[in-house]
This record gives sequence, structure tokens and C-alpha cells, in this order.
Amino acid sequence: MQIFIDSADAMELAILAETGLVDGVTTNPSLVAKAGGDFFETLQAICAALPGPVSAEVVAQDAPTMLAEGRKLRKVADNIVVKLPLTVEGLKACRTLEDEGHPTNVTLCFSAVQALLAAKAGASFISPFLGRLDDNGADGMGLIREIRAIYDNYGFATSILAASIRSAAHVRDAALAGADCAPSPPADFKSLYKHVLAEAELEAFVKDWKATGQSIL
Repeated sequence: MQIFIDSADAMELAILAETGLVDGVTTNPSLVAKAGGDFFETLQAICAALPGPVSAEVVAQDAPTMLAEGRKLRKVADNIVVKLPLTVEGLKACRTLEDEGHPTNVTLCFSAVQALLAAKAGASFISPFLGRLDDNGADGMGLIREIRAIYDNYGFATSILAASIRSAAHVRDAALAGADCAPSPPADFKSLYKHVLAEAELEAFVKDWKATGQSIL
């Protein structure tokens, strides 16, 4: 399973990339606005720090303008993935961009049939919003399982990107459900390798080793 970071903070992403555990990045207009700074300079910095896919979202609502924005975004770096809304116009733009060799990430997916249409449009990634569904009393993880079954039934190559991750447990469950990617906010990513028992044991090991008065180096 690939681990993506859901952020537009280029400096923090560069630091997280040093772990060697980050496979890609997802951004959206809200994250870009929160990070501040020039949009294209931010994308360039992120793409330089991480060689994996970096999703950058269009803001247009009609297919022709989405195409123009998507083509411009792709000029920023080879690893840019054009993020498109799951609307009729977005799916039209998805098909054209994919036919031109531009990878796409279709976002705002809330049902299995929406995911089916995105796959038929040739999307490289589909982003079902499992956290948002859970927030509204629906079964977000169930949606991941449904999409996985449909894609496997028909051999669709579209990768399932489990969006709006809320916790380390979400990452675990998404992996068990068959998601291909899990984008986490930086804080949630850091929680993946932490556990209170591991931290307590490490503290005890360090204390006991110091008591020996020895050194490995």
C-alpha cells in the first residue's frame, strides 16, 4: 500500500520525504490556501522533494477550462497528477487528459457507481471520501470494499486512493479493505509509527543500557 501525505506545506513535506516512507502527495484548493504562497512555486517545491505522484486540483467547473488548467498543471513537473471533480464535466476532462497521457485523480467520490464511471473514464486514481462518509453516518470503509470488488471484477487499473483519512486505524482498515493508497495529514502520518508501548520499552532499554556504562561506538 502506498502512503501519501495530504498537505500543501512544501517545507514539511520535504522533511517527511526524508523518512523514505512517503510515496506521494495529495493537495486541494483548501490546503493550498492554508499553506499560502504562490501556487505554482509551491507545486514545484513539492514535486522536487518527492518523486512520486503529486495531485494538483483544477478549480474550473466546465470541461474545456478543466482541460486548459490540467495541461498547465502538468507543465509544472512530470509527476503532477491532475485532480478533477467527479462530475460529468470532470469525467469528460478525465477521458481527454488520460488519452493525452496525463494521469488524473478523480476526487469527491461518495458511491461505488461513481467510482465505476471514473474507472470507465480511464482515471489513474479514484478518491472515495471515506472519512466524510463516516462523519455523516455512512460506512466509508464499506465503500472501499465495494470499489475494490468492482474494480477486481472487471480488471480496472484505476488505483483506489482512500481519501479523508482520519486516523491510523483508518489507514489499517483501508489496507485491509484493499485500498491502493492512503493519504494522511502530516500529524496522522507521524502517528503511524508511534505506539505508547513501544515508546515505554525504548525508554527502558536506553535506561538499562546507560546503567552498564558501555558504548557501542
